[in-house]
Amino acid sequence: MLKTREGRREFWRQLIAQQEQSGLPVRAFCQQRGSSEHSFYQWRRRLTAQLPVKFALVDTHGTAHSNVSTLELILVSGERLRIAPGFDAASMRAVLDVLRESR
Repeated sequence: MLKTREGRREFWRQLIAQQEQSGLPVRAFCQQRGSSEHSFYQWRRRLTAQLPVKFALVDTHGTAHSNVSTLELILVSGERLRIAPGFDAASMRAVLDVLRESR
């Protein structure tokens, strides 16, 4: 089924994101899915222990009069990632995982 390391990693990434989006406690989610709660926590810890993404302070000059706040990440490569209000945590984690993998 999940023969490669990356296949297992992706399976657990998706499962963890699904749990976060479900709003269910980990125990209830794992029982519904027939997954081991211990493995869930172990994989979640393993996946979040990867190298951190570097953040930079963003100058908000010129946007102070705006009613809508956005978060802007400026990557070491110079690329910018603008995150609109309401962007959910699970999607943010998925984006950060992709950024970490591309190093």
